[in-house]
Amino acid sequence: MVRKKISKAIARVKKPDEATALTRAADAAPRITNETVAEHREQVLKKARKHIIPLAHSKRQVVTLTTTLFIVSVVVFFTYVTLALYKFHQSSTFLYRVTQVIPLPVARTGSDFVAYENYLFELRHYKHYYETQQKLNFNDESGRQQLAAFQGQARQKVVDDAIVRRLAKENGVSVSEKEVSDQIDLVRSQNRLGENDQVFEDVLKDYWGWTVNDFKRSLKQQMLAAKVVAKLDTETQNKANAALAALQGGTDFATVAKNYSEDAATKDAGGEYGFQITRTNRDLAAQTVNALFMLQPGQFSEIINTGYTLEIVKNIETQGDRIRGAHIVFRFKDINTYIDPIKESQKTTLYIN
Repeated sequence: MVRKKISKAIARVKKPDEATALTRAADAAPRITNETVAEHREQVLKKARKHIIPLAHSKRQVVTLTTTLFIVSVVVFFTYVTLALYKFHQSSTFLYRVTQVIPLPVARTGSDFVAYENYLFELRHYKHYYETQQKLNFNDESGRQQLAAFQGQARQKVVDDAIVRRLAKENGVSVSEKEVSDQIDLVRSQNRLGENDQVFEDVLKDYWGWTVNDFKRSLKQQMLAAKVVAKLDTETQNKANAALAALQGGTDFATVAKNYSEDAATKDAGGEYGFQITRTNRDLAAQTVNALFMLQPGQFSEIINTGYTLEIVKNIETQGDRIRGAHIVFRFKDINTYIDPIKESQKTTLYIN
């Protein structure tokens, strides 16, 4: 093919000297045949390798350097996080986000690890409230002492919460998202959480640095602890059932209140509150108010679980939008009644002092 092109070029050249030069170049051109094709291919590849080999070395160097930088960055990152959390006890937003992604432990109780994120969740809302609402300076001596107290409370709470979750699992107790939403709706219907959604969200943010989901998280843990106590405290359940049976058997409400109620302030007065109750009354549990306004005058309720007590209420008289009422109270045992024996029987290790 090369010789053919050269021959054509020679035919177009008019000057003899130029034709002679082209003829000589054509004679000197390499002849590629089936026997020599392998040899020529190797020559071409040999020239290419001079450029390919340095490029391959350069690529390996880039990969090695990138991997080294990545490993160093990871080591530096974890060193910083470890020192900031476990030695200097910092609680910045950045570190809080890190603990939300990486399940670092703050303590271990029995075989269960307690997440550092849980600890910061509790500590940060305390700090936010006292810094923004009480104007407490955590950099002076009294502020540092107060912060140390908050840190101790937060550590204790997250350990207790972990034990509550274990007790809940062992006793088949749980709290659904619907139960949490229903509780919020009940409280809000009595205007206890602000006039509207925006006010509610603003209060949470300003006072605690919380979102609505943070509030739900805290409420869910409270409700779980209350349900665990309700499940385990069979003695209080039995007292309430006995009182209800007496009422259903025809015993006067005032008599049952005097015999069974654990509210010393009202039991001798037949269980009467001593004041009129409105739908927005905040002196009573939301569940109690709701039950009272579902009764007709003279009626009494079933057993109501307010979270910390069991109650039976009676609508004595309705006067417009107010009710004159009475109640019989049964107080649940404190959650520590069930937590403390577990803490005494198993080792709890704190990873921060």
